[in-house]
Amino acid sequence: MWLIDEMVERHIREAEEKGEFENLPGSGKPLALEDDSGVPAELRTAYRLLKNSGYLPPELQDRNEALQLSELMHAIEKDNPDYVAMNQRLKVLGLRLQQAGMSTEFLKGHYKQQINNKIAEKLSNKK
Repeated sequence: MWLIDEMVERHIREAEEKGEFENLPGSGKPLALEDDSGVPAELRTAYRLLKNSGYLPPELQDRNEALQLSELMHAIEKDNPDYVAMNQRLKVLGLRLQQAGMSTEFLKGHYKQQINNKIAEKLSNKK
């Protein structure tokens, strides 16, 4: 074990013996782990550090923007003057995501519609 690892372990043990880990927020609750399986192993630590600092990789920024645009486009009418510009921006973002090797299936909304149909079906069967 490296010297730094030993120092960290010792510091953690001392803090635990003093009871500094008791009554922490979220104690006894399951951890909310994020799925980073799409990020190469050698980049996960760097991506996590950047994310915790408020930065996202460009492809994830594009994905977030695409999701927001998609939700906005579902909320407004198609004859709205902004709809065309939003649609064009969404297409550009979709192409950029595909070039980065990311799936754009989330933009099609198939799953959302299928879930809504199942819920509506179950509610109508209960009546």
